[in-house]
Amino acid sequence: MKLYKYVILMITVLCCIVVNILAARERKIRVVASLFPLYDFARNIGGERADVALLLPPGVEPHDYEPKAGDILKINSADIFIYTGKFMEPWVTEVLKGIENPGLEVIDASRGIPLMAISVQENNGRTRETVDPHIWLDFGNDLTIVDTILTGFIKKDPSQRQYYEQNALAYKAKLDSLDKEYARELGRCQKNVFVEGGHYTFGYLAKRYHLRYISAVGISPNAEPAPSDLVRLSEIVKKYGLKYVYFEELESPKIAQTIARETGAQLLELNGAHNLTRNEMKGGATFISLMEENLKNLKIGLQCR
Repeated sequence: MKLYKYVILMITVLCCIVVNILAARERKIRVVASLFPLYDFARNIGGERADVALLLPPGVEPHDYEPKAGDILKINSADIFIYTGKFMEPWVTEVLKGIENPGLEVIDASRGIPLMAISVQENNGRTRETVDPHIWLDFGNDLTIVDTILTGFIKKDPSQRQYYEQNALAYKAKLDSLDKEYARELGRCQKNVFVEGGHYTFGYLAKRYHLRYISAVGISPNAEPAPSDLVRLSEIVKKYGLKYVYFEELESPKIAQTIARETGAQLLELNGAHNLTRNEMKGGATFISLMEENLKNLKIGLQCR
């Protein structure tokens, strides 16, 4: 009888151990990303091993975003939190001070990426120096960001290193292919200038493909251009014979519409991919699909062969 009880006890203990091991293997890494590109990169790297959440609600403009209590709880309960950097998400520093999760892996996606300096004009007419935080719109930067996120995944789940590395390698190949397509298609255009009636978003993209980019206002989407700015932009459109003016998703197109009326140009959308609308999210949009759509519209506006 004692032997029987001992055997039953050992079987129970072994079953518990096996169940715990299987549960540990099945448990997904909980990841929270601040912006859509980081969310999509993390989904591709993590695959079936990760449960990735986007912090921004659908349709919210990220420059205006301030985290609510529920958002902070999401970060606090995550294994990994990914953000773009202090210039894109200035609220992160204060939020992280209140996080009580000592195991949280915080990933600054801008690490190792040289930030592009720009001059922006304030509403008071003064000019100030700042940096462009839209680093994901340079596909070369994206390769670095993917590697940075990959390092975080491996640190939290080293037993699945090979799985994450294979996923990252496959996704980087897609980004590299996209980069080559942009270079090839934008290298045979009649125009190399594009005007956008929104805030300064596409500087990295323009620099990578040797284009000239002019926006109506600086980094802040809430800034309003002066009448003289609208006149200047209209003159640029006429000077270079541009047939299209761009507007950005999640922003009002009214500035672009004003320039279009003054110049006879038509409107086209460019997507900065900060966030998705609810319809885009339901439709399964990806960072690469958004960038492919951007390329189509750039080819139209730049009159590419």
